Amino acid sequence: MEHPGFYERAGPFSVSEVADVTGSELPESAAAECGTRKLADVRPLSDAGPDDLTFLDNRKYLGQLAETKAGACLVLPVFADRVPKGTVPLMTPKPYRGFARALAKFYPSAMWPSVADADGAVGVHPDAELEDGVVVEAGAIICAEAKIGSGSRIAAGAVVGKRVCIGRGTYIGAQATIQHTLIGDRVIIHAGVRLGQDGFGFAMDQQGHLKVPQIGRVVIQNDVEIGANSTIDRGALNDTIVGEGTKIDNLVQIGHNVVIGRHCVIVSQTGISGSTELGDFVVMGGQSGTVGHIRVGTGAQIAGASHPKEDVPAGARVGGTPARPLKQWGRELALLTRLAKGGGDKG
Repeated sequence: MEHPGFYERAGPFSVSEVADVTGSELPESAAAECGTRKLADVRPLSDAGPDDLTFLDNRKYLGQLAETKAGACLVLPVFADRVPKGTVPLMTPKPYRGFARALAKFYPSAMWPSVADADGAVGVHPDAELEDGVVVEAGAIICAEAKIGSGSRIAAGAVVGKRVCIGRGTYIGAQATIQHTLIGDRVIIHAGVRLGQDGFGFAMDQQGHLKVPQIGRVVIQNDVEIGANSTIDRGALNDTIVGEGTKIDNLVQIGHNVVIGRHCVIVSQTGISGSTELGDFVVMGGQSGTVGHIRVGTGAQIAGASHPKEDVPAGARVGGTPARPLKQWGRELALLTRLAKGGGDKG
């Protein structure tokens, strides 16, 4: 059965209503459609259909703009002529800010996401579904419409939010909080983990930092382990995904819309910025990190305290800041050491 989702959607809204909310301008040719054409949702360029609003704020995605099937798209005026036929361009100097305002209109409850119903219920909510053999320790809270598979254990003080789904044989550690998340089988979530909170999304300019509602989810596949006090933000539109068999150490931060492949190893104090993609069997050493919107190829290894700023090829081994091939980085360090020693001898 399809998951009912975590957010209540308002609308649909006419194109003209969306234009008013976002502060955007319509081409004269679209005036006839403004009162009749309705937009029912907000989706990314690649996923949007004729009833959806989308946006373009980064020229990196101009290729996706050319292929989008969206009903309307928030764009800079300079890109309006690149919007495909059938999509109404909503022209604005600040498409991302307009996108934030549109999301707040379509998903007003996302600004205050629901974890539990405000009905005073404690413990296991009567509308939660627990299969046989589930153990719920003292002080844990299981909220309405949550589903937990057989053989799973929810430790003391943990919170399983509304409509969260947890598979079979999974362990949720003490004081962990799980919201807007779907979890597979045989997953281990250690104490203090936070899954499904807001991603760090703001439309920033001289007017201030406008919060962007985050309406995606976190998806944790089978056999994943997540270390104590690590955090994984839910996606802005798409899901944040951790692939099967991946092992995440303590104190790791994973941003919104990140996609991590299968059987990766992410070591303590690593930070993965939003919309980064990791292939399968990637290793990230302790205190490493990535900028956003890059891809780390399958089997790549990033040395501890290293920080790539661009795509990392499959199978590559990189180190340093900014990260470069490991052998090059090692030669640079050796040369600097020799120069430093030589300078000291001369002094």
